[in-house]
Amino acid sequence: MGPLGIFDAIERKLERAVSDGFARAFKGDVQPVEIAARLQRELDAEARLLSRDRKLVPNDFTIGLSQHDHDRLVPYSRKINAEIIPQLREYAANQGYLFAGPISIDYVLEPDLPTGRFTIESQAADDQPFGLPQRRAALVLEVNGIRHPLVPPGFVIGRGSEADVRINDPGISRQHARVVVSGTPEDPEISIEDLGSTNGITVNGIRVHHAPLGEGARIEIGKTRLLVRTPVTDV
Repeated sequence: MGPLGIFDAIERKLERAVSDGFARAFKGDVQPVEIAARLQRELDAEARLLSRDRKLVPNDFTIGLSQHDHDRLVPYSRKINAEIIPQLREYAANQGYLFAGPISIDYVLEPDLPTGRFTIESQAADDQPFGLPQRRAALVLEVNGIRHPLVPPGFVIGRGSEADVRINDPGISRQHARVVVSGTPEDPEISIEDLGSTNGITVNGIRVHHAPLGEGARIEIGKTRLLVRTPVTDV
């Protein structure tokens, strides 16, 4: 299947994957199929020759979005990526491209971008000899589309300038909570504790003073939602 055929396949799969309501919500905004097409072109532009018929291409992609598009796309990012990533692999296979590691597509906020415009940055991440196991991706705490690696010793979340992770939310105290990280990236121990905040902490829908955190944990402080997760990858 040639490049145009692969692109058509991406479009058809994305159209089937998202509902009519989703499509209406994005009318006039950044469309998932536009992102898929740009990612395909990014592979073509960044391919580096390995041998006569094999080329190395980036596997780590960051999509920059306006506030408007970010708010609407991010809740659907896993569903969108679940369709885009297999199609990128199929396109790469047909073009003789090899990825440096698992494919990762993340979405970040770029407030200066106008609605309907987006940027793509790519890199060949986790580049190591082919056939060797890939390193496990470290967990991150996602806050308003920004990923904060969960590595020792952790960090303080708050509204004030003394906080390590600052969030502009009037419902958050200046030093609201501390995330404590110990152990190794392969076996981390992560917890969150209230630092005497006014409005407290909710983890997975339960008000807590101190709680362990794992993959998928949902945290609410003030009006802000935070998520513990592994960056979306093709494993």
